[in-house]
Amino acid sequence: MHDNNLDSDNSNSKVDISALPFSQACENNKQPILKVLQTELQGFSHVLEIGSGTGQHSVYFAPNLPEISWQTSDVISNHRPIIAWHNAYPAPNLYSPLAFDLAHDSVPVGGHLDSNHLNSSDIAKPYDVIFTANTLHIISWALVERLFALAGVTLQMDDKLIVYGPFNEHGKYTSEGNQRFDAMLRAGNPDSGIRDKEDIVSLAKAHHLQLSQTYAMPANNQLLVFYKR
Repeated sequence: MHDNNLDSDNSNSKVDISALPFSQACENNKQPILKVLQTELQGFSHVLEIGSGTGQHSVYFAPNLPEISWQTSDVISNHRPIIAWHNAYPAPNLYSPLAFDLAHDSVPVGGHLDSNHLNSSDIAKPYDVIFTANTLHIISWALVERLFALAGVTLQMDDKLIVYGPFNEHGKYTSEGNQRFDAMLRAGNPDSGIRDKEDIVSLAKAHHLQLSQTYAMPANNQLLVFYKR
């Protein structure tokens, strides 16, 4: 059972969060991630979130980043929970999920207009930030490569790719908990697993994305910020 307090400026006391799809990990990490985003997104305007999952991050980040147009995306099978959270906690700068399957889709453009979005000027702007959380250890390495390739061609000079999740350092786990988590992931899907940060940085460089900041986050996670160069 989970708390029914969104702990955000867009809280709606009439909504029972316990009836919505829920990720405890999102609940735990949303505040420390937001703290970093409030610094790193200054001067930026249009974020594409890849792999929006339950939608919890988006409904927390958007109202706390009012200058940002926050565009969600995920495979179509994951849209229902995202839409449920958006319906419960709408925000004028929060956009319904676009269909995006890394296996074969190009980066989606545009958005869905509704009563909260009276014009298309915001979603017509190019993305200047791509954000993804807790995806690289879930998807296969081939899809990790495709994500960075797409980011490299989508982002313009000085735009940002921001990635959150667990990473190994120099081929070693950063905690026993991460080692256990990695074993669980690989037992369920051999193509998944915690990635070595050095491999991610090397892959990013191949697509003109330079690591500029590494933030240590709770529960042995990291947030990596890449600039397009």
